[in-house]
Amino acid sequence: MNPYLEIIIRAVGAFLAVVFITRLVGKSQAGGLTIADWINGIVIGSIAAGLVTQLSEPAGYYVFGLILFMVLIIASQWAGIKYRPLHKLLSDEPTVVVHNGKILEANMRKMRYTVDDLTSQLRQEKAFNIAEVEYAIAEPNGRLSVLLKSQATPVTPRDINISTPYRGVPSELVVDGVIIGQNLKQNNLDEDWLLGELQKQGIQSLKDVFYASLDSDGNLFVDKKQDDLDYVQDITDRLPGKMPQ
Repeated sequence: MNPYLEIIIRAVGAFLAVVFITRLVGKSQAGGLTIADWINGIVIGSIAAGLVTQLSEPAGYYVFGLILFMVLIIASQWAGIKYRPLHKLLSDEPTVVVHNGKILEANMRKMRYTVDDLTSQLRQEKAFNIAEVEYAIAEPNGRLSVLLKSQATPVTPRDINISTPYRGVPSELVVDGVIIGQNLKQNNLDEDWLLGELQKQGIQSLKDVFYASLDSDGNLFVDKKQDDLDYVQDITDRLPGKMPQ
């Protein structure tokens, strides 16, 4: 068989395998990519690695395979735009996993989506109580979109017609005991001012500071390396005193 024809057959087979695996695995997240995008990236990377390292094979085979796989991806994306059912086949659809504070177990089972997955992603969206969630929707890329119930939605200044001052990004002044001199200079401050402010908070040495920042209102936030906490809540389900296996 002609080598290039064999490459075409293998590339098409590999691409169809990616689609099949995508549907089999279900929703997943890898840096905001769908599982299909993630697998495609790995396949293209593997072909490129073969081009560099497999000196026993003609480079043209790998270049041809690389271009062919990229063409297949672009063609499938274009076809998905033109033909909606194909897009849904390749990219999956959103799935409701929480409705009016109730977990939809059947939908979660279809996706092989665990309660740990759900609660973890809810926390990332600042939803710590499932009872306060109106909708939680698992998107095709694995991210969770969350709509809180109206009673649990924070009131914004706009809701009560209050004007607000400008709030910029805080400036880092100390990171792991090291002063960020450029940021001090940008705020028209110096080390003497910083050390004086630290002393007001009972901190005598920069070595005790893990992080310090200055917000747009001139407030200094300081986090010490030794935190004065009487109790740290453990959110795992391990028994007290038992180490993870």
